[in-house]
Amino acid sequence: MLDRAPGVDPWAVPTELNNILEDVYAFLGRFVAYPSAHAQVAHALWVVHTHLMAAWESTPRLAFLSPEPASGKTRALEITELLVPRPVEAINVTPAYLFRKVGSENGAPTVLFDEIDTVFGPKARDNEEIRGLLNAGHRKGAVAGRCVTKGSRIETEEIPAYCAVALAGIGTLPDTILSRSVIIPMRRRAPSELVQPYRHRLHAPEGHEIQARLSEWASFNGDVAMSVYPQMPDGIEDRDADVWEPLLAVAEMASGEWIGRARTAAVTLVTQSKENTPSLGIRLLNDIRSAFAGADQLATKDLLNALHNMEEAPWGDLRGKPLDDRGLASRLKPYSIGSTTIRITSGVRKGYRRNDFIDAWSRYLQT
Repeated sequence: MLDRAPGVDPWAVPTELNNILEDVYAFLGRFVAYPSAHAQVAHALWVVHTHLMAAWESTPRLAFLSPEPASGKTRALEITELLVPRPVEAINVTPAYLFRKVGSENGAPTVLFDEIDTVFGPKARDNEEIRGLLNAGHRKGAVAGRCVTKGSRIETEEIPAYCAVALAGIGTLPDTILSRSVIIPMRRRAPSELVQPYRHRLHAPEGHEIQARLSEWASFNGDVAMSVYPQMPDGIEDRDADVWEPLLAVAEMASGEWIGRARTAAVTLVTQSKENTPSLGIRLLNDIRSAFAGADQLATKDLLNALHNMEEAPWGDLRGKPLDDRGLASRLKPYSIGSTTIRITSGVRKGYRRNDFIDAWSRYLQT
């Protein structure tokens, strides 16, 4: 449902947005092989939301991730660059350059960050400032604090960090970024999946024409966007609601079939992201639940043996060695779960009780 603030003319949003969205969606689909139509819908909505940044309380990161190179991630960013306002290609940029771009008086850029695994991955080096910007900049009013040297003095300064960011990389991202992202799991194109070869000289003018139409539309409807409060689909709540609210608001303004398409895309992509990217802590809780089966208590040694013997589980070789009793205790401590003295048939041992896991299982695992 579309809810507007009192006094806002419901006819102030031109039907042109629906036409522009369809053109954005079609243009993207000509050059990018998406894993699903839902991903293409999300990408199109995200492009439109970048033109209305003043309307949102937070902006979702758009993350194109794949397990291998040559999966269409860079192409997705190249096509995005044609359609968004003030694009900045942020590969191999210095923190100072990026901070100045984001804090520019000309308006916040849309940052397109390829090879993001060089910032967050195992080969990352000295990128704390950029990581801080990407973590903080999803929220309106966020600033990045830095120390600067002026002569013999060291002073602090705060630079605006709020801006739209699209990311592309191999592997995954830290939970702090994933939880603020619309995740598009890219893959290598199959022989049956055909896309049009992209040539910047030939196709950029068409993309820029769509961008100009979208920019003009947004210049007249920014205030209307601020008054739109979309109802969240079932299952989209908390952080996921923050991520999807701008995109669902865009769909509400476009009206028609876009409302249903956006809501279905939100539920589908959020469900997929939770299934594909569980944290190690969530994986541990789930595997412990399986290990307990019908038991009320397990000695620590028996629980570890069960975890080590689970097929395709990481516990038998975690960073080069099996999970031990100390590592198990450390990983369960954030969930307020600890070992205790239990009595089993072989005697008194240190172990864990099923009842101590019930609360964490109910909060973090699906039934």
